[in-house]
Amino acid sequence: MNLEEENRNMVKYQLKNRGIHDEKVLNAFLKVKRHLFVPKSLEKYAYDDCPLPIGEGQTISQPYIIAFMLQILEIDKDDIVLEIGTGSGYQTALLAEIAPYVYSIERNESLAKNAKKKLEKLGYKNIKIVVGDGTMGWPDEEIKFDKIIVSASAPSVPDPLLKQLKEEGKMVIPIGSRTFQHLNIITKNKDGSIKVEYSDGCMFVPLLGKYGWQM
Repeated sequence: MNLEEENRNMVKYQLKNRGIHDEKVLNAFLKVKRHLFVPKSLEKYAYDDCPLPIGEGQTISQPYIIAFMLQILEIDKDDIVLEIGTGSGYQTALLAEIAPYVYSIERNESLAKNAKKKLEKLGYKNIKIVVGDGTMGWPDEEIKFDKIIVSASAPSVPDPLLKQLKEEGKMVIPIGSRTFQHLNIITKNKDGSIKVEYSDGCMFVPLLGKYGWQM
């Protein structure tokens, strides 16, 4: 199996052919190899159009939905990004290919440790990962973010994340029940008011925490 070719085919057929046109996003997917972020036993499925388990009850998301969320965010070269849910580190690496700096919060210490080790091994120097409750936002409340991406579903938008979103910033987060959600696209206007748009239906693992789902 030629995994490099599988990756190129994924970008062509799963992303380009389904409306992903942001060149920064497409180039990031070509560069970051998904098979490096899944268990060895699942490597042959790495470029399939589906989520895959990564341990600890968590998954690596379907490539298309990640690409769709990144395209929605319209990340600029100067944007500082907050990611909620590091997971395997795959999406973190994609973000780091586009944004100058990525802050990422992972609730599970084991996943965070493994992701950090892998990303450092791959040479990423523009990523900071902490273990904590992602619904509480970044520990340093003074830091504000241009873009926020949430990789787990919540019953409502966590207020701390809204507070850490810059004016004219954008957040994408799945909101709904534990079993089905819609992507919410949150934009903070200059006057601090919030605009909410709704996109495709999706299914993410639940976002656990003070402002998310309880255990």
